[in-house]
Amino acid sequence: MSEHNAIRLAKDDTAPNFELESDEYKHYALADFKHKNVVLYFYPKAMSSICTVEACAFRDNLNRLEDENTVVIGVSGDDIPALQEFREKDDINFVLLSDPEYEAHKLYGTVTESEKDGKREYSPIRSTFVIDGEGKIAYADYDVNVSGQVERILAEVAKLK
Repeated sequence: MSEHNAIRLAKDDTAPNFELESDEYKHYALADFKHKNVVLYFYPKAMSSICTVEACAFRDNLNRLEDENTVVIGVSGDDIPALQEFREKDDINFVLLSDPEYEAHKLYGTVTESEKDGKREYSPIRSTFVIDGEGKIAYADYDVNVSGQVERILAEVAKLK
């Protein structure tokens, strides 16, 4: 079994653009959010316990983030029906994107690839990025602790003024 993980992005790197489909069957590209700050977070699995805590924390603080000209985008490898169920079950109020081929994950280094018995497997890495209105990474966390995460993100967003 071999493992591969892409190079990790850091502060001041240009955020890679991508286009994915949302749970509402809309296509979104990162470039669509130019001139806004973006909290881009990658999570392993919709409706799992920690992912639900994380999403609900962003949901509950979305107004505070929007007051800072910031949008929240959650990305997972889940299919669209799973994301629709997640949105409905937990009243998610921000963009959820489906990345079943892990394309955006690979661009951001948020997935570990391995091969087992000739089959490629992907393990998502819970990660969060703050991207400024010019498309530069202002903050990158590849070892997210969801406890206190939103407060840390709000502090990073406040630095972008």
